[in-house]
Amino acid sequence: MSHAVKASEFKYRTMDREISKEEKLKKKRKVWIQTAVWIAISVAVVSVLVSLLGASVDRRQLIFASVDRGEIELSVSASGTVVPAFEEIINSPINTRILQVYRRSGDSVDAGTPLLQLDLQTTETAYRKLLDEKKMKEYQLEQLRVNNSTYLSDLEIKVKISRMALNRMEAELRNERYLDSLGSGTTDLVRQAELACNTGKLELEQLEQMYRNGQQVKEADLKVKELEYEIFKKELDEMKRTLDDAQIRSPRKATLTFINSQIGAQVSQGEQVAVISDLSHFKVEGEIADVYGDRIAAGNRAVVKIGREELAGTVVRVTPLSKNGVIAFTVQLEEDSHPRLRSGLKTDVHVMNAVKDDVLRLKNGSYYSGPGDYHLFVMTDEDHLERRTVRLGDSSFEYVEVVNGLEIGDRVVISGMKEYQNKKRIRIK
Repeated sequence: MSHAVKASEFKYRTMDREISKEEKLKKKRKVWIQTAVWIAISVAVVSVLVSLLGASVDRRQLIFASVDRGEIELSVSASGTVVPAFEEIINSPINTRILQVYRRSGDSVDAGTPLLQLDLQTTETAYRKLLDEKKMKEYQLEQLRVNNSTYLSDLEIKVKISRMALNRMEAELRNERYLDSLGSGTTDLVRQAELACNTGKLELEQLEQMYRNGQQVKEADLKVKELEYEIFKKELDEMKRTLDDAQIRSPRKATLTFINSQIGAQVSQGEQVAVISDLSHFKVEGEIADVYGDRIAAGNRAVVKIGREELAGTVVRVTPLSKNGVIAFTVQLEEDSHPRLRSGLKTDVHVMNAVKDDVLRLKNGSYYSGPGDYHLFVMTDEDHLERRTVRLGDSSFEYVEVVNGLEIGDRVVISGMKEYQNKKRIRIK
């Protein structure tokens, strides 16, 4: 009995003893480990189930296009800016200052509408001085004509007198020869008459040559003076045009898009003082990398995209030189007054340059960024999509060439699918 009592007492003392901290920590760790294992198992099971079930996508978020066969009008893409079809810069024709401004930017103006007033006093004084000089040159030219006419008239009279004198001397020579033949004259008288006659011929020839030379010289002098007068008249006309241009007026009906409105400001000759634009008609100024310069030429058909709007046009000008690696060109729009057109609006421009016939093609979209391999989702049945590697080639603004990976009739998702690129198969909800 004593042994039983002792054993019972020992048991009770052992149960009453406090559990140590180390033992408590061991028990907690064991619980944590068991919990983590169960969580990992649960995640794995969920992952397997998700993988087995597959990802899904809402049908309403998808845009499909079918592969068909046809022609692709190849194009190159460029950036463009809408600008007014007509724009004229008005520059100051002289060095002057602004006295008054009549219009403001944004005003509609008609042809001949005054825009601003420049200080023209100095120019007007110079022009009046040139008018006086013109009169003086006209008087000088008329005086030269009179002097030339008088000089030539005097020479002509001298020629006539000399010819008459020669005729008289020839008559005297004939008389002396006749008398000498009758024996009434002498040989000396005949010789004297012959000498006088020869002298008269030389004098007449000299006067006639002087008259001809005088005509040529006076005619040349007159032409020089007339040419100087014509040059002066052109300078005067240029001064008149400059003075007229200094009356700053609108050359046509348009919108005033810029004007120097600082009264009293000094402006130099050739400095811009106003800009007028036709804001009812527009064109597109395009830019493209010079590596594609050989694909753009005047006459090429172009399509300008503004949002979902597509405007047809024609390339009418291509700059021959590259600037900073870019070639500029101009597109004339068929509908240049479309309501979506605004000056300064940025656009996409597609320029057509070749045609490919009888090729597999797919509608162009945001998924396409140039020739190469793509991961596209193809509908295998009404409820599933399958990812395929597809090689795409050249493109137009409307279609993309399918090199391989797709067949006629395949329905392909052309909307954004970046979040599903690591999925091989997707269920359609």
